Amino acid sequence: MSARSVVVAACAATLVLIPSRSPAVNETAPAPRSETATLAGGCFWCLEAVFQELAGVSRVVSGYAGGGPGPVTYKEVCTGTTGHAEVVQVTFDPAVLSYAELLAVFFTIHDPTTPDRQGADVGPQYRSAIFAHDEAQLRTAERVKGEVAAAGLYPRPPVTRIGMLDAFIPAETGHQDYYANNKSQPYCRLVIDPKLEKFRERYRDRLR
Repeated sequence: MSARSVVVAACAATLVLIPSRSPAVNETAPAPRSETATLAGGCFWCLEAVFQELAGVSRVVSGYAGGGPGPVTYKEVCTGTTGHAEVVQVTFDPAVLSYAELLAVFFTIHDPTTPDRQGADVGPQYRSAIFAHDEAQLRTAERVKGEVAAAGLYPRPPVTRIGMLDAFIPAETGHQDYYANNKSQPYCRLVIDPKLEKFRERYRDRLR
């Protein structure tokens, strides 16, 4: 496997690890490219807050996917009847952060073994899912999921659904940058803050 491949290791916290990177020394390096990933892993407020702090990520948009082109609203998705999942669409520079490395983080910031549930959030809109943008992403997602399962990182195998992206529907304005704009809200303090603390400790050398 290459140096940029996902490295699976068992430790006290049992994590998927990604290699640290040295500062760039080539001042004439080409302009950054961008790639997009669409991921579902529970409440999109949580995923957005984490990925916004990851080096190589330039933009995170909360939205809905998996239930067709819409239109659809947050209130409708919350009923669990539209087929949509809460997702984040992450724009990143693959020269800094590969898609496989992004997925390595994804598999450690939510529980991929609980069907249609993340903690107290229950319903198909909170399912664990990867919506690939092309065949290469699809193959990488299947490979990384397989590595997570083979390594026994969780007591149960991951149930993360993997498929091609059907459509991405941006969420309403009030759901964008939610944590940054609502840090004093109980959900942010009780749910997102602990998740961010664990993320920052695990990936200190990969923060922006």
